[in-house]
Order: sequence, then structure tokens, then C-alpha cells
Amino acid sequence: MTPTAPSSPTLTVYYDGACPLCAAEIRLYRRSLGGERVAWIDVAAEDPADLGPDLTRSAARARFHVRRPDGALASGARGFAALWAVLPRWRILAHLARLPGLISLGEVAYRLFLPLRPWIARFLPGRRASCDKACGDKACG
Repeated sequence: MTPTAPSSPTLTVYYDGACPLCAAEIRLYRRSLGGERVAWIDVAAEDPADLGPDLTRSAARARFHVRRPDGALASGARGFAALWAVLPRWRILAHLARLPGLISLGEVAYRLFLPLRPWIARFLPGRRASCDKACGDKACG
């Protein structure tokens, strides 16, 4: 794990640090109360073997993934709900996600958002040339 990983994290978050949109969102979460208890893994910088046997770099860049302490992976809306649950100021969203049908609705919204990432990333400051390839491959995230 990276130096930003606590000794016993409540959750491990995989993100694409080469994507300015993803990096900005992760900075917001990392600065949140409770963010120090989360292991933050930049999949663009890590050895793919460090991601675990059930997560590839391309999969981690294509969708938001978290690993729970029991080793189970959650992605998309379920991944966000798991992250929100460990960050005190975001817990209300985790509680809302538990309401019947809302996690499914969140997943639909997330899937609709995914194709927009490359377009949105073009307008962010700090956009790097490495994001051109990632976003062009729809893996900027």
C-alpha cells in the first residue's frame, strides 16, 4: 500500500490520480473528517499487483472501487455509499442510499455520468496530457 494508507484502514479507495476530475473529487473526500482512516490508492501510480487479485488497473480506472476491511469490493454507487458511511459528514448520503431503490437509482445516475467524465475533465485546471489517453479510453476515473 501507499504511504497514505493507515495501519488498519476502515476502507481502501482506488482512484485514478491521472484524471483531474477524479483527483479533485478524491481530494474533497481525503480532506473530510475521517479521511485519515481510509487508504487512498492511486491506481495510475501503483503496481497493478498491489490492487489485489480481483481488481485490474483498467477496471479500477473505468469505475470507482472500494475494498472493505473483509476484502470485498464494491463499485459504482455501492462504492460511494461505502465511502460515505465511513466519513462522518457524508453519512447522511450513506443512510439515504440504504432506502429502497435509491442505490439502484444511484447506479443508473453513475452509469449515465461515466461517459461524461472525459468531457468534464477537459475543463478542469491541472488537466495533464496523461489524462488525454485515459479519458479517450473512457477510463478517466
